[in-house]
Amino acid sequence: MKNGTFLFLGIFAALAISWAGLALGTNAQIAGVRPYYDQLEDKTFPEPMAGIAKRGRVVYQNLGCASCHTQAVHRAGSGSDIERKWGTRQSVARDYIYQERVQLGQSRLGPDLTNVGNRVKTANEIYQLLYHGTAIKPAYRFLFVEHPHDVEPSSKVVARIGDREVVPSAQAEELAAYLLSLKTAYDYPEAKPFVSKAKEGAHP
Repeated sequence: MKNGTFLFLGIFAALAISWAGLALGTNAQIAGVRPYYDQLEDKTFPEPMAGIAKRGRVVYQNLGCASCHTQAVHRAGSGSDIERKWGTRQSVARDYIYQERVQLGQSRLGPDLTNVGNRVKTANEIYQLLYHGTAIKPAYRFLFVEHPHDVEPSSKVVARIGDREVVPSAQAEELAAYLLSLKTAYDYPEAKPFVSKAKEGAHP
């Protein structure tokens, strides 16, 4: 019985130390990351997200988009993310410092969205995708509303049903604003590929 108690305490201590090193240590490292100040541009990066985009992030989260999409570009040599044009560099901790709930994602049934704001140029492209869906992406038609086109013509029409126009709801507009805000806007020093001193001094 006495040995059993010591065994239990030893296992508990090992797990506790491992958890503290992984969870608390990682949190301490990330909590110390600050915005990067660029003297030439005289501003810091990343820039805070606009209000409508922040509301759109909540819509993204509530829809469970992270179940099928990621927001983390793997470094060159650790996958084909950059070759697929999902980003121009790897994602780093500084990219996420203004996000209360980071949407890293669970799987990639759809493409990574880290840099989708540079791949999709207009909100209408997003509306069309949300309304019509694709072979592997369901349509989110509940994010749209109908109204007679002769009452208040809209410039955001995604479809017409009889004499009625289908236009994005406030939630759809917020979600589109969030997705368009997802851009790799700055090349942080820590995002640059590591080159060992041996390779730097190597001759071709």
